[in-house]
Amino acid sequence: MNAEPAELRPGGEGPAKGHGESEPAPFDRLFLAEYGRVVAIANRVLADRAEAEDVAQEVFIDFHRRHRADAPYAPAWLHRAAVHTALNRLRGRRRRERRERAQAGDHDPAPLDPQEIAEQRENRRLLRAALARLPGRAAAVLALRYSGLSYVEVGAALGVSAGQVGTRLRRAEQALRKEVHRATSA
Repeated sequence: MNAEPAELRPGGEGPAKGHGESEPAPFDRLFLAEYGRVVAIANRVLADRAEAEDVAQEVFIDFHRRHRADAPYAPAWLHRAAVHTALNRLRGRRRRERRERAQAGDHDPAPLDPQEIAEQRENRRLLRAALARLPGRAAAVLALRYSGLSYVEVGAALGVSAGQVGTRLRRAEQALRKEVHRATSA
């Protein structure tokens, strides 16, 4: 049994429930309710399920350390943190790949896949690279919306009204198109 008083425990969840009690702790409820969506948001940015799950774990740990599980802003905070953490990973991956290519002197290895698969991968790579070059708020609104969140949920995650989401989304899509065009015309 934990001797630490419940009101002093991180997240304010109180003591763990014993066997036979059906009510999960607040953090457990939050985790069960939001984990899938947090992973989906990160996966939309990273296109790597395992890395998206790592991002989700990092986001939930960070939230647990800093906030109460029953905070009304918890879902929005988790969604926003998933986008930002995934974008940071994507940017870090790009920097690492550039360093590795520079060190190896290998610029573009020959693709082993059929032409169509190679083109799809290249298009996705260009899109993700363009997304990583966008300002944080533009990248966030795109990642949140295309991860399946409603305008209301995107607005809550970004701290704006649902009415502003459509405008921000349109502007972000235009900026993304310009970035992709700039990258492909260079």
